Amino acid sequence: FDTAIAYQGGSSERFVGKALRDFARREDVVVATKFLPKTDPNITGQQHVENMLNASLKNLGMDYIDLYILHAWDANTPLYEIMEGLNNAVKSGKVRAIGISNCFAWQLAKANAISEREGWAKFVSIQGHYNLIFREEEREMAPYCDEENIALTPYSALAAGRLSRKPGETSERLEKDAYAKFKYDATAQQDDVIIDRVAELAEKRGVTMTEISLAWLLTKVAA
Repeated sequence: FDTAIAYQGGSSERFVGKALRDFARREDVVVATKFLPKTDPNITGQQHVENMLNASLKNLGMDYIDLYILHAWDANTPLYEIMEGLNNAVKSGKVRAIGISNCFAWQLAKANAISEREGWAKFVSIQGHYNLIFREEEREMAPYCDEENIALTPYSALAAGRLSRKPGETSERLEKDAYAKFKYDATAQQDDVIIDRVAELAEKRGVTMTEISLAWLLTKVAA
């Protein structure tokens, strides 16, 4: 179960935590959440990680997080501080493993090089934008992760619904999701070639377009 402290002001974490308490045993599930880059100039990166982690644990109502993810590259905080803060979180038992989201391959390599040198916990996963119509991760990130045994756990697996509907079909989200429009509208014409092929294969196999799109992605990633 993947969430983040930034989603709906923390309420996403609270709902996920309550649902898992009501319907699952903690040891039977894997919980990931994400923390934001530092904005308070009066605290260190280490303190920022600790503050964010404690807030997420409180929201989730849990004692530990299986995978704790830096939501985006923090260009304004020394990387050493962030990695030390994350290592402290692992040593404390509040976090089992760490990951990162939305970064370049060189940044991931740099972060793990620091941890390798210091004997700290290293990033074991990268959550990037990757699907059948957005494949930039294949240029450098995927080969690097394959070489270093780092898990790819992508977001936007269905391109905000575009890979689950034939070109021309619509939905409320396709019409109103401004962020998705920003990501995909500029390449819609060439994307439709891929989407048409997904629709063709789905019809041929007697399955949904969603199943075809996810089946392809599952051959590429660890999630």
